Amino acid sequence: MAETIGSLIDKLSIIRLKIYHMQKQIARQDTSKKHKWACKQKVKIMKIQMADLEKELSELTRAVISGHKKLKVYYQFKMYNDHGYRIKK
Repeated sequence: MAETIGSLIDKLSIIRLKIYHMQKQIARQDTSKKHKWACKQKVKIMKIQMADLEKELSELTRAVISGHKKLKVYYQFKMYNDHGYRIKK
């Protein structure tokens, strides 16, 4: 597992939004059957992807809670004008 809890939640949020909007396309009355069929196929795939992400999130969360996995904090550094984080000696 190379993902973080935050990145998995982010991906889940995005895919849920995509499913929501794709289902709106399916419900439209002014689109072709071909368009609706293509949207339905995409929703099927996205639901599988969502289930995979949910499973991965559950497994990672359980591993962190049980102490089998430790999360690291990765700091974002600027190239210039960075007066924030200082490395402690």
